Amino acid sequence: MMGEDQGRKRVKLFIIGFLIFLLFFKCSSTFGQQLVPLSSDLERQALLDLRSSLGIRARDWPRKADPCLVWIGVQCQQNGRVIGINVSGFRRTRVGRQNPQFVVDSLLNFTLLVSFNASGFLLPGSIPEWFGQRMLSLQVLDLRSCSVFGSIPSSLGNLPSLTVLYLSSNSLTGTIPSSLGQLLRLSELDLSQNSFTGTIPLSFSSLLNLTVLDLSSNFLSGSIPSGIGNLTNLQNLNLSNNSLSASIPAELGELSALVDLDLGLNSLSGSLPVGLQGLRSLQKLVIGNNSLTDVLPENLFSNLTKLQSVDLSHNSLSGALPVLLWSMPQLSFLDVSYNNFTSVLPNSNSPSNATFTTFNLSHNNFFGNLTSQLSGFNFIDLSDNYFEGKVVDNIRGNASLSTNCLQNLSNQRSLMDCTLFYSQRGLIFDNFGNPRNTTPPGPKPHKKSNRRLAFILAGVFGGLGFIVLLVLFLVCCLRRRERGDADQRGRSVGPVPEGGSPPPPALSINFSNLGEAFTYEQLMLATSKFSDSNLIKHGHSGDLFRGVLESGSPIVIKRVDVRSLKKESYMVELELFSRGMHPRFVPLLGYCLEHEDEKLVVYKYMPNGDLSNSLYKKSEHEDDSLQSLDWITRLKIAIGAAEGLSYLHHECSPPLVHRDVQASSILLDDKFEVRLGSLSEVCKQEGDTHQNVITRLLRLPQ
Repeated sequence: MMGEDQGRKRVKLFIIGFLIFLLFFKCSSTFGQQLVPLSSDLERQALLDLRSSLGIRARDWPRKADPCLVWIGVQCQQNGRVIGINVSGFRRTRVGRQNPQFVVDSLLNFTLLVSFNASGFLLPGSIPEWFGQRMLSLQVLDLRSCSVFGSIPSSLGNLPSLTVLYLSSNSLTGTIPSSLGQLLRLSELDLSQNSFTGTIPLSFSSLLNLTVLDLSSNFLSGSIPSGIGNLTNLQNLNLSNNSLSASIPAELGELSALVDLDLGLNSLSGSLPVGLQGLRSLQKLVIGNNSLTDVLPENLFSNLTKLQSVDLSHNSLSGALPVLLWSMPQLSFLDVSYNNFTSVLPNSNSPSNATFTTFNLSHNNFFGNLTSQLSGFNFIDLSDNYFEGKVVDNIRGNASLSTNCLQNLSNQRSLMDCTLFYSQRGLIFDNFGNPRNTTPPGPKPHKKSNRRLAFILAGVFGGLGFIVLLVLFLVCCLRRRERGDADQRGRSVGPVPEGGSPPPPALSINFSNLGEAFTYEQLMLATSKFSDSNLIKHGHSGDLFRGVLESGSPIVIKRVDVRSLKKESYMVELELFSRGMHPRFVPLLGYCLEHEDEKLVVYKYMPNGDLSNSLYKKSEHEDDSLQSLDWITRLKIAIGAAEGLSYLHHECSPPLVHRDVQASSILLDDKFEVRLGSLSEVCKQEGDTHQNVITRLLRLPQ
């Protein structure tokens, strides 16, 4: 027996040892796969070139370390070849941040590259044409929020292995190339938040593997191609915030796998097709802010049992709201506000999850009595309808009931309004619960109230009379002063021509010297609708935005709101530029004066910013340290600023004063040449003592 026990122990020990050996061997193999060094000298040099052109910090990509083993975001195969590069979220060195560019030519040397991700990493410039000609193994291209501009090269349609293409949140323009319909393996396409124009390419109907299609927040027009109904694998379709028109194609109902459909903020018309009942997987439906009409089909929602959120607001839908919407098991949000729905509320049970449900039925023509089932909702907005009768107490806490015909509530419609609405439908209004042909009793007047009313009226009319007399007195004084000072009208603040002229509205401006007269649409496209991401700063004379023209030229646009700023400020600046462009002034490219309340002035982009952002402490570190300008450049900047001010003080006739000389007003071009900005405060320097005092005061900081 003891011999058998010892034999069993030996067998157990052998099995355990064998399992430990297998486990160790597997871990060693796995560990070896992760620690394969870079094997290609060509790819090593290409990575170093990419590190230099993108300005990547040493802490992320240390020069002396092996890229495959240490560099963050570099992925290599078992044979030591680079297959993935991810610089998303990286910060550039201080030098790299001064003039970022889309310079990635070294990617050509990575013949096995599968993924390039630069999302959130600034790459101002256009997508190279060779991306679609040489990077044939690429499967993932992610350039979200990279400040890319220009158009999409049609060559991108030649990438046979591409499965993911993210180009959202950039400044891309032009039309979407139809060649993208050749990317038959593509599963995710996101071109949202750009400035694309034209129509949705019909070739997209060939992208049968597509699961995500997002073209939202562009300037696309035309109709929705019915061929999108062929994309049976599609799960997310977002075409919102464009200018799409015509009706919604019934073929979209073939998208049985669709989970999220957003067609809001367009100009879609017609009725909601009953074919959409085929969207059996749909959880979110957004078609608000369009021009849809007609009645909702009663059986539209019969198969949409997974719906959680529905937005049909701001349309012209009419008729009754389908009863099914009140009993859908998973529906937690419904917004049908600002339509023409008219019916009584169904006397059915509220949704099973009503305690978590929010309904917005406001600004319609619903009428009738409120039911007790409404108390089960988390919140329901019934305002601006025609509900009548009494309100149950347990409804008031979770409902908005203003502007209806309800009893014993404030902020309701008038008796005439409610009576007319119900009579037009052959119904009798309950008269706010009062007896018929009578009006609610009002308070009895008495002498004290009448006396108080008389005092109030006397005070009001007496005050108005005093104000009228005061205004007449001021007008007379102003006219007398104008006649006495007619010989001194040339003293208005601003760069007026020699000999004197009226205030800024009469400034003589030679618009032929002011560059191009841009259209408002051109500048909207250039700045992505003046988005916050393009905002440089809020200046005292207007907001400054960076932008890119269709030609690819970077610009800066000053947006002047004449309702909140001095109306003459932009005119003063344009009048100064119309005299002639001095080489020390920031180059003016053009203007846009189309809108009465908003004026736009367009300047050339200064790559090195202003002086306040160019002076740094000296440091020898390579990564994120500060670096100073050399003294030769500093002297060059000082001389340039002096030349610009000297021109204003001594070469202009009459002499001019800048009044806003500070570091942020001294702009620097790509060669650190000075270009004076902030010229909207320039004014004439008079010899009069009184005027000198005012000028000196105006030159003080705020």
